[in-house]
Order: sequence, then structure tokens, then C-alpha cells
Amino acid sequence: MTDHSQKVRERKDPNPLPANHPKYERVKDLSTGAFGFVQLCRNKRSGQLVAIKFLERGRNKITKHVEREVICHSNFCHPHVIQFKEIFLTPTHLAIAMEYAPGGDMFQFVKRSSGLKEEDARWFFQQLMVGLDYCHRMGVVNRDIKLENTLLDASPKPLVKITDFGYCKASNDSLPKSKVGTPGYTAPEVISAKTHYDGTKADIWSCGVMLYVMLFCEYPFERPEDEQDKYGFQKVLDRIMRVDYKIPKYPRISSECRDLIQGILVGDPGQRLDINSIQRHPWYRKGLPPTVMRMNEECLRLRPHDHPGYQTVQEIRAIVSQAIGPIQHQHHQPSDGLESLVDHLALDDSQYF
Repeated sequence: MTDHSQKVRERKDPNPLPANHPKYERVKDLSTGAFGFVQLCRNKRSGQLVAIKFLERGRNKITKHVEREVICHSNFCHPHVIQFKEIFLTPTHLAIAMEYAPGGDMFQFVKRSSGLKEEDARWFFQQLMVGLDYCHRMGVVNRDIKLENTLLDASPKPLVKITDFGYCKASNDSLPKSKVGTPGYTAPEVISAKTHYDGTKADIWSCGVMLYVMLFCEYPFERPEDEQDKYGFQKVLDRIMRVDYKIPKYPRISSECRDLIQGILVGDPGQRLDINSIQRHPWYRKGLPPTVMRMNEECLRLRPHDHPGYQTVQEIRAIVSQAIGPIQHQHHQPSDGLESLVDHLALDDSQYF
């Protein structure tokens, strides 16, 4: 089971968060990726821990995709989506402050468990579908759904939190056509994309891969020998295009679970189950609290930008624009306006799951 996530590695450049920052102080590094890195920080005023993603400033560093990611994420207010808090500038970086999920990511959770029992996999999959349904109904497709981008809180029975909208597309953007995502999770139509594709169906495919990995602790289209084969990556893509996978004999899964996986991992997106079909499936509905679907109806009515102290879209765009331009000394005026709303949602989540 190959870890597709980015590892924490020692950075030799200075800490981008100034020691005299009025609101946040660094606790430790969390992860490093191709486009930036994430630090665990503490709110000096409230003591609350937050995750802050740092992106290097400059015209060639901050793209239109960054603005899209931040604006889409800032519109969300849902218990199963990592909560955006604010963006701000440091002398060298654009900083995106978000909710911290202390339970780590699903990849490590599944790996430590050597795969999950079917009822536990269903618990996490149900939450994943509720969160993704909310994102899609908000007009946003993620395009990089994977275990590593699904975080957990610190509850005894952990709650799922979708994160990382770096490849997202909003309904008011052009239709998806870029070949983006993570190998092993990518839908066939994304790999072969010569024209537009349905991003919602591509997300569903990735969720099917996640369910498979949760159950069997291996990827449906990867083989152990691929890691030593210089052509292994292409072989994985070829298997995805042929939908060449098998459901292992062990651990045994129910016929209903098998039926759901086979309904999701379908090469033709037109024949693939959509979210509504998944939510009606007998396997998915087992043990599902009857009030769960009310969660999304309530969250869809929330408009975080209307909350006092929360950054407006115009303010976010202005900060991103400053991050592209020449670096100047910044006078940051942070606020705590959203925290009460986030805490309120977190408490209300107990009535659903």
C-alpha cells in the first residue's frame, strides 16, 4: 500500500511566521508538498490549534488556482469539511489558516488498522458521502479525493473531514478537462480526457477507490511489483482504463458491499452510480441515522461570509492579489469572527452521527 501523501521533512529556510505575529505562533511542521507546507500553529488569544498552509509569494508562485482554492474553501461551512478560517500575508508567504484535525489522515488510520471492518468502513464512507454531497451541492468538485486528503478529528469514534481543494473546480468556472488528481484514484475519463468530463462522477470514482482501500488495505489498480517496475505507473493507468481490478476473497465482504463497489468502479461515467443512487443503496443506508440528510439542508443555508469578522470574497481576492505583487511590509489585522460558528457546527454534528 503506497503512501501518496507528502512527508514531513526538515526545511532549511526561516520560519515564515514572524515571532511577533499578533495572532499565531508556530508549534511544529505537519507536512510538506510540491506547492507549499503546513504548520501546526496556536492562536495566542484563544489557545486554539490551527493548521496553516504556507505558499511562497510571487507572480510565478501564486496562480489563479490558488485564488479559486481559497474562495471555494471559504464558502464551505460543514462538519465534514475542514473549516477555512482566514488568509493573511507574512513577509514571504501567503498563509491559509484552517481547522486542525488532530486524528491525522485516513491513509495512516487504515494502514495502522491493516484495513477496516466492513461496518467501520461504512461509517467513514457515509460521512465522506455526506461531505462530498454538500460540496457538490455548493457547486464545487474536488478532483483529488483520496485517503491522504481525508482527515480525522480526535473523537473516540473519529469523524471525517475532507480537505485540500487545490484541484477544485466551481460550477461558475469552465467545465473540468485537465488531467489532475492522484495516480490510483483517478477516474478513466480524467486520464483519457480529450474534452470536458463530469467532475462529480470523477469524485465518485475516487470515493470508490477509497472504500476499496479501507476494506482491503490495498489499491484496486496497483500491484506490489509496480513499485519496482519503471513502467509501473503506466501499468496502473492502463488497468484503470480497462477497469481491471478484482475484489479479494479475504477479508470477506457482504454481497451488498460488493455490489456498491462494482456500481461505483464503472468505466463509463454515464453508467456509474451517482451520489443519489449511493445514498439509496441498501449497504450505504444500513445504520444511517434518519436525520443525517437534514445536516446538508441546514449547512446549505449557512453563509459564512455573512458572519461578523469573516473575510469577504473581495477581501480574500485583495490579499491573494497582494501575494502576487511586490513584497511589502504587511500590517495584518486578524479577527476571531468565525470561531463561534465553527464550534456551533461541531456541537450540532453529534445529533447526526
